[in-house]
Amino acid sequence: MHGTQCGFCTPGIVMSLYALIRNSYRHGKFHLTNSDVELQGHLDGNLCRCTGYKPILEAARTFITKDLNGVIAESNGYKEPLEPSSPDAEEADANDFRATNGSGSCGRPGGCCRDDPNAKGCGSGKPVEAEITLSSSPRKSFMEPTFLPYDPSTEPIFPPSLWKYERRSICYGDERRLWFRPTSLEQLVELKALYPSAKIVGGASETQIEVRFKKMNYRVSVFAADIPELNSHDDPSQLSQAELSTLKEITIPGNLSLTKVEDLCTNLYRKLGRRALPLEALRKQLRYFAGRQIRNVASLAGSLATASPISDSAPVLLAAGARVSVLSRKLGAFDIPLSSWFVSYRTTALPDDGVITQIIIPLADENALEITKAYKQAKRKDDDIAIVTSGLRVRLDQDGLVQECGFAFGGMAPTTVIAAKAQEAVAGKRWADTDTLEAGLDALLEQFDLPFGVPGGMAHYRRVLTISMFFRFWHEVISDLGLASVDPDLIQEIHREISSGNRDNFTASMKNRGTKAVGRPVPHLSALKHCTGEAEYVEDMPRQHNELFGAPVMSKMAHAEILGVDWTAALEMPGVVGYLDKNSLSSDQNTWGPVVRDEELFADGKVHFYGQIIGLVYAETALQARAAADQVQVTYNALHSIITIDEAINSNSFFNHGKQLRKGDAVDGSLEDAFSKCEHVFEGTTRMGGQEHFYLETNAALAIPHMEDGSMEVYVSSQNLMENQVFVAQVLGVPMSRVNMRVRRMGGAYGGKESRSTPIAMLVALAARKESRPVRMMLNRDEDIATSGQRHPFQSHWKVGVDSRGKIQVLDVDIYNNAGHTLDMSSAVMDRACTHVDNCYYIPHAWIRGWVCKTNTVSNTAFRGFGGPQGMYITENIMYTISEALNIDIDDLRTRNLYQIGQRTPFLQEITDDFHVPIMLEQLSVTSGYEKRKMAVKEFNSKNRYKKRGICKIPTKFGLSFATALCLNQAAAYVKIYEDGSVLLHHGGTEMGQGLYTKMSQVAAEELGVTVDEVYNKESQSDQIANASPTAASSGSDLNGQAVKNACDQINERLKPYREKFGYDAPLSKIAHAAYTDRVNLVANGFWKMPRIGYEWGNWKDPLPMYYYWTQGVAITEVELDTLTGDSTVLRTDLMMDIGRSINPALDYGQIEGAFVQGQGLFTMEESLWTKTGELFTKGPGTYKIPEGKPISWEKIRSIQSSKGTGEPPLFLGSSVFFALREAVKAARMMNKVTEPLILNAPSTAEKLRLAIGDSLVRRAGVVCKEGEENFFTRIET
Repeated sequence: MHGTQCGFCTPGIVMSLYALIRNSYRHGKFHLTNSDVELQGHLDGNLCRCTGYKPILEAARTFITKDLNGVIAESNGYKEPLEPSSPDAEEADANDFRATNGSGSCGRPGGCCRDDPNAKGCGSGKPVEAEITLSSSPRKSFMEPTFLPYDPSTEPIFPPSLWKYERRSICYGDERRLWFRPTSLEQLVELKALYPSAKIVGGASETQIEVRFKKMNYRVSVFAADIPELNSHDDPSQLSQAELSTLKEITIPGNLSLTKVEDLCTNLYRKLGRRALPLEALRKQLRYFAGRQIRNVASLAGSLATASPISDSAPVLLAAGARVSVLSRKLGAFDIPLSSWFVSYRTTALPDDGVITQIIIPLADENALEITKAYKQAKRKDDDIAIVTSGLRVRLDQDGLVQECGFAFGGMAPTTVIAAKAQEAVAGKRWADTDTLEAGLDALLEQFDLPFGVPGGMAHYRRVLTISMFFRFWHEVISDLGLASVDPDLIQEIHREISSGNRDNFTASMKNRGTKAVGRPVPHLSALKHCTGEAEYVEDMPRQHNELFGAPVMSKMAHAEILGVDWTAALEMPGVVGYLDKNSLSSDQNTWGPVVRDEELFADGKVHFYGQIIGLVYAETALQARAAADQVQVTYNALHSIITIDEAINSNSFFNHGKQLRKGDAVDGSLEDAFSKCEHVFEGTTRMGGQEHFYLETNAALAIPHMEDGSMEVYVSSQNLMENQVFVAQVLGVPMSRVNMRVRRMGGAYGGKESRSTPIAMLVALAARKESRPVRMMLNRDEDIATSGQRHPFQSHWKVGVDSRGKIQVLDVDIYNNAGHTLDMSSAVMDRACTHVDNCYYIPHAWIRGWVCKTNTVSNTAFRGFGGPQGMYITENIMYTISEALNIDIDDLRTRNLYQIGQRTPFLQEITDDFHVPIMLEQLSVTSGYEKRKMAVKEFNSKNRYKKRGICKIPTKFGLSFATALCLNQAAAYVKIYEDGSVLLHHGGTEMGQGLYTKMSQVAAEELGVTVDEVYNKESQSDQIANASPTAASSGSDLNGQAVKNACDQINERLKPYREKFGYDAPLSKIAHAAYTDRVNLVANGFWKMPRIGYEWGNWKDPLPMYYYWTQGVAITEVELDTLTGDSTVLRTDLMMDIGRSINPALDYGQIEGAFVQGQGLFTMEESLWTKTGELFTKGPGTYKIPEGKPISWEKIRSIQSSKGTGEPPLFLGSSVFFALREAVKAARMMNKVTEPLILNAPSTAEKLRLAIGDSLVRRAGVVCKEGEENFFTRIET
């Protein structure tokens, strides 16, 4: 019940699981087991940005009990029979909990201070509520099933009318476009002869990308997916063993789905063994090609006809010596060897009138010494396009000499290509001789001499991958044929286990709290609606009468003068009603901004980034609007653009920020004396890339004008209704009271809809006012990413002084972020980065300066953590510099530098006795077996050259409040009790998946003494709660929860006489009716403002606190790295978070897990790239990769039980993966005798990790940057 948060991905995941269940039920039983189903393999086409996947996979595992004899695979890896738990055991657990005063024991050797209920906690002078683990025995992680078991007989039968339906040839279209559906191969060939340029469509997986994103227009299309001759085949796996032994080749129908090809390859390899190694290699490549949904419709013929140079399947087929069968009306039937198939980029030898009918794959001879392998390296293991892919085959004679070979590579040329020089280099040589290996490596480097600026970039990495794949293949052949012994770590690729894990148990904690609603793991109130698809988002809302649809016209240059805009062709398009541009409103109305009004709604005179909105076209349908927007002609005069931080620094291109922190000697303006007293001084530069929000629901809005009173109602996917309301009112020229902003839920946000949703609402409202008709717009993924901004890339230049033990004495640092072309919230992001650059470490003297760079990129904005993770990342890099330079263990160094109670931060906020990081580090070390595992990692690395492990223990503290906008630290709520006792709740928060509505309903239910079901939390809207602060800064629960409580307190005070009269257990319906009869007000407005805070920048002596409190956490992560490819996996993560007395632990755990995985993506995988022209290249799932369902093994998530914000604080703990990988790279460099200091910037992609290892393969594959050459892509943190 906790596998959904925002819910936007949920219907797709539900349908993927449903298809798995349906397809696994055969011959009257389920064929589902924990090992062979590979649930994540069936979900590899589904992405989730909220949950971290763990609860989704746990829900999926509940379907695998059938073949496990009633044993459930527990989330913690244990298996537990389906038996009711013992009441005695439950009571013993509760007694055990009470015996420790509800605090638990840290497990410290020699005894814990909490073992005595009357003892005081370590270092705090009071008991500290610590982790809760009631029993060491496995425990059910979900409730006993209450749903009916799945019964296939209840499924609707396939409609008999469709079984009887006879396919008929179809033709439809108009003068612009024609579609044909032939029913036979003969008809298909005839059509291809008549229309040689016709596009043959099978699964349309590539065609849709070409049409939608590359704007290709096919005059004639032919649907060929259901032609029997291209799909049907005699399954050779059903042949007898004798018949199989005579098979020389396997024929695969051209349009057989890749899923069926996978099954065919699996079955044949099982029966034929090594003879079918080409099929096993093909199966392996197909398993990681795209997602399950694509593999269900895509085909080998489509892949070969597309001729992608990074095809997964083509190198295997080419290496195996496959042939393509073609049928042409002019030439008849004939075969084309795949070695002659690829002519040039995306061009093949297929005749204009030809159709691919079959792919023929040779099998190895019986007893032949022949091995075929396939390799692929991508940014992400599942559902990702290759960086380099290869198919390698070699046949040896009985003397071990190379008799025949085929080496094919993708990603190294404009086509899939044979490595002819390498084949010649090894021909006739003894395979097991190292001279053969060296000859092959040299030949590959000679043939694939990529220039520095090669299209696609990564020239060095691609060359390294090519020789690394061959290096691994050479050893695998030796191992498989028994020619010599080979280190297992060399031939084994990284294996990712199915994600699993567990959480500590809250049952006894909730019993002791004495609450009925608060503290309970109530499922998200919309969870079932998410699962059934009934949850409504903006785009799901019913179409309004006379509704129009908008589409943006966007800049195609990063910085240029607009010489002219021609709307003529667009306005002549069918269905187009009109357009908006800078002339549609005054200059004052055309500017907006969350802090400074410096951003234009429509570009006026100049464009300042690639993708800036120039105008809006609106039409009767969304497709018509988009088609018209493409027809708008804009002429430019290019201007010089600034893209990167370095360029901004060199051009002195900054926004006016000017804030800095000074502490100690820095208050007087100089740190020279402080540095002179230090034993050691180090300097360095740290860089960190940005991150795309990648919420699954893109920005959307629907504006409905009310002509009678001139008001406007706007439904919007936004975290910040007040800001939307302010600027919608501005463009309409009406008071805010005439604008009502509404949002029921968002399909994710993570800060990306705090300010960047505003222009979408402004656009639709302006169009709706102009036409007096409702207007809706939802951005495409590429439009959204191009216009909505990202997490800020950062760069810092620092100087640190330490004593002989490595304790930091002084820090001098300049921090830069890439703001983009307008300020947005970049100053506030920089402020938080500056106030988190200490992380958990005491710095006596500090001078911290923030610089906000102005560049010609999309304006970057808020993102979960809001600068905090970037600031802490700088500090942790400094810690590693100190550790490695002074040869001090990094854990000891961190411990020596931790804050102690009474010390002050660089902004002079006192560290009080609720600072738990030291004891949390100690507790998690003990319970996770950290020291023992640390030694085991060291031993593993000493024994393995090509696999390395790393382990990292890292702390975090995150300040809660709107740090630099004091006015935002307020909230209001509106609670109404009706005469029947039902409760209606309004508050200023918005629901984006974090469960805020659920938590607020729990708060209201607890305070009013009713059940959660009796509280209705109505959608957020500005006409109910005025001037609401954005739901951000992890303060949504704190602010709105206190406001709800305040409103309930007022009502409870009025109802007190009636509770005394009827009894405190009387139902609210009875009490409310009596109060109503006595004319008592049953409505209350609640309000709360955060106390104590009020920091003023520039006060370096006695400022008020900046943050209300700290949310603290600790993570321990262990990883494994493949040193040949840079691929990696997380073996285990242990987390401990101080989340306080949680309102809803299940929701908070979901936030912790989701934030951690998002942080893991930030620091290790997610990379934004720009072209030389300033265009963002990574604008969709094809080029920008977020973590998929196999990123992590959760060993245990623990908590310290007072409610604290959990949305943002855990994100930085994802850096533990980065720093663990850094440790693994260090181990590899040590073994390869690399002595230069290690510089590894986030994100630590596979490319960066592999090149950082610096082994002989990396050195010999180096690429020289010639004069005038530039990298194909730009990273704007540089």
